[in-house]
Amino acid sequence: MAEVEESSKPMFAGLSDISISEDILVEGDISVPVGSHNADNDFSTLDEPVKDTILRDLRAVGQKFVHVMYPKKSSALLRDWDLWGPLILCVTLALMLQGGSVDSEEEGRPQFAEVFVIIWFGSVIITLNSKLLGGTISFFQSLCVLGYCILPLTVAMIVCRIVLVGGSGLVSFVVRLIVVTASFSWSTFASTAFLADSQPPNRKALVVYPVFLFYFVIGWMILTFSPSQ
Repeated sequence: MAEVEESSKPMFAGLSDISISEDILVEGDISVPVGSHNADNDFSTLDEPVKDTILRDLRAVGQKFVHVMYPKKSSALLRDWDLWGPLILCVTLALMLQGGSVDSEEEGRPQFAEVFVIIWFGSVIITLNSKLLGGTISFFQSLCVLGYCILPLTVAMIVCRIVLVGGSGLVSFVVRLIVVTASFSWSTFASTAFLADSQPPNRKALVVYPVFLFYFVIGWMILTFSPSQ
């Protein structure tokens, strides 16, 4: 009979007497916030006017141009990368190099494509070389840096076109040589200032050398340019 009375008791009858000690810390939060507010949701570029978007992008491009001229203040160039500035500089430089005296009427049009391909293909090669050498910079960040650092050479091209208006004598060549050399040096210095820190210390020279050749080729095209007569 005793066994029957014990079996008739509920299986979990004694659980109600169990209490959790106050010394035991219970971690976690199962509450679900409803209607949480996020400050990032207040602004969306999809809702702003097209004019504001264009002006904002142009201001960002202009700020990156300033960062190229003053490389020590250039952290934003790597953080907020874009390819609009490099595209503008590449097209501008290719247009100004088109139509030289070495071009005939049949060969005038491919000149733009040649300059365009040299700039972008060279940038891609340098970027791949940097990544293969263990660089920590991303692919598009490297393209952004190399493209924006063409700015001094683009300015040199504008100056050379102005100088060539007065003639193509010895004085003109010397002036163009000085301008192109200074611009080439500044482009190389600015780009290596951005890229060198992202490379292993024992491989920086292997990264700087292709950059040197890249801007040297562009500078040589600018220096040897002469307008068609």
